[in-house]
Amino acid sequence: GPCWAGPAGAAGQDRPVRCYSADAASGVMTPDGRAAHRPPPHPRKEGTPVSPDPAAPDPAAPDPRPAPAPGSIPAPDPASRIENAGLDVIAESERKGRPRDLFMPWFAANISVLGLSWGAWVLGFGLSFVQAAIAGTIGVVVSFLACGVVAVLGKRGSAPTLALSRAAFGYNGNRLSAAISWMLTVGWETVLCVTATLASATVLQTLGWRNRAGAQIVGFLLTVGLAAFAGILGFDTIMRVQTWITLATGVLTVVYLLLVAPRIDLRALTALPAGGAAAFIGALVMVATGFGLGWVNAAADYSRYLPRTASTPGVIGWTAFGSSLPCVVLVIAGTMLVGSDAALGTAIDSDPIGALATILPTWFLIPFALVAILGLAGGIILDLYSSGLSLLAAGLPVRRYVATAVDATIMTVGTIAVVLGAKDFLGPFQGFLTTLGVVIAAWAGVMIAEVLLRRRDYDEAALFTPDGVYGSVNWEAIALVAAGTAVGWGLVVNTAASWLGWQGYLLGPLGGRDGAWAGANLGVLAALLIGLVGHLTLGRGRVRAQEADGGAADGD
Repeated sequence: GPCWAGPAGAAGQDRPVRCYSADAASGVMTPDGRAAHRPPPHPRKEGTPVSPDPAAPDPAAPDPRPAPAPGSIPAPDPASRIENAGLDVIAESERKGRPRDLFMPWFAANISVLGLSWGAWVLGFGLSFVQAAIAGTIGVVVSFLACGVVAVLGKRGSAPTLALSRAAFGYNGNRLSAAISWMLTVGWETVLCVTATLASATVLQTLGWRNRAGAQIVGFLLTVGLAAFAGILGFDTIMRVQTWITLATGVLTVVYLLLVAPRIDLRALTALPAGGAAAFIGALVMVATGFGLGWVNAAADYSRYLPRTASTPGVIGWTAFGSSLPCVVLVIAGTMLVGSDAALGTAIDSDPIGALATILPTWFLIPFALVAILGLAGGIILDLYSSGLSLLAAGLPVRRYVATAVDATIMTVGTIAVVLGAKDFLGPFQGFLTTLGVVIAAWAGVMIAEVLLRRRDYDEAALFTPDGVYGSVNWEAIALVAAGTAVGWGLVVNTAASWLGWQGYLLGPLGGRDGAWAGANLGVLAALLIGLVGHLTLGRGRVRAQEADGGAADGD
């Protein structure tokens, strides 16, 4: 946002800079309380008064900067360790780092042993080992490339994904985007938390803990505590925590793979029969939906801290590389394990990570539990951070850390409900994945088209008002998401969740809900293409008008 240099500070210090950012609820410009360079704290003993700095400005002098609007959120305490940046644009003085710095948080978020379980689900489509490896690799890499493309918007606009999407959907129209994103991220938080809780209970019971409920509580508290702590404190804390999670989980995951490597049976793998085209496409799309498309709504949340001069190919490449590398390795390894032992695949359907502990020597069970909890917590941390931003974009008038705390509470309640009430893991998970996967695919298509259409940086102030160049509501983008969702739901089925039996209503020409193509997940691809091609075609004129001398938008 706009910044003003304040009066000169003490000798040898830079002039403090005061920046104004947009309030999430009202769109007015409010002071964010940050400075380009904060002077070190004055050395003194506890309780000792500090004499006035002779070089400091007169507090009675009038402030040449605009006063904050009435009702705005007060400026945060500069000494606080909690990040106060919400939907506001990151000031130029606070943009830092290089594209390669994106590797660590994305790698940490995806180096979870849950990736091994995806090998079982890919083989569940009836594929050969080679087919499963290729489908898994393509699905992972292509979907995370989509995240890399959307991450470019963060560098261009220095704001979260759900603030930048206002340019595509309009200031008020974007509340639909925020609601979709919030449901997706809270859903994934809950899925990962449930998985960590079940895994921890299985490991502790294997070690002799007889009370399963108590074991679940221990794993649950460890996971939620670590994730909520980092997610609430914000970006800098996330970067530090993710670094340690990456190192710990990376080493322990390698040890795990070495320990289970002797169980791989190459003869059994080569004997797996090949599947048809529908099965291959279905597995590929499922992987893409579960990996990259599950992150695309948060892809710009971390690249927004990069300088505008950061390399665009670097942003795309490091985002895709950091997130894809662990996933490809783990999915292929999981395929090899499950292809060698069909019973392991069946057990994974009920307890995706706990089942993997049953093939380990006892001495490694505690390190395995650490791998499971830390790896899943890494994903929960990023989801908690982004789901809080989604609530702000939807109009909740609170600080970012308060919104994140709200989401952490919902995740807690959801985890308890699933652990205590669901009969298995796979049914609810598949229902969540396909239903919201279609919606987010249509939205992602629109956002990828935004990257391809725009040639200029964003009008930052216009992102925070319905009267700016981006308008209030862009019905074209909203209609594309609605159309993509309607078509997509008609081309997917979910036999594991009876409450979704109404889906698949467009599969008649392809053999119906029981035909070979019913499980190909074509609805996700259709929704993505409708959003992408539709916005490239229908949104081109609107984008050009927005970028032409700040002219009025024509989307409302």
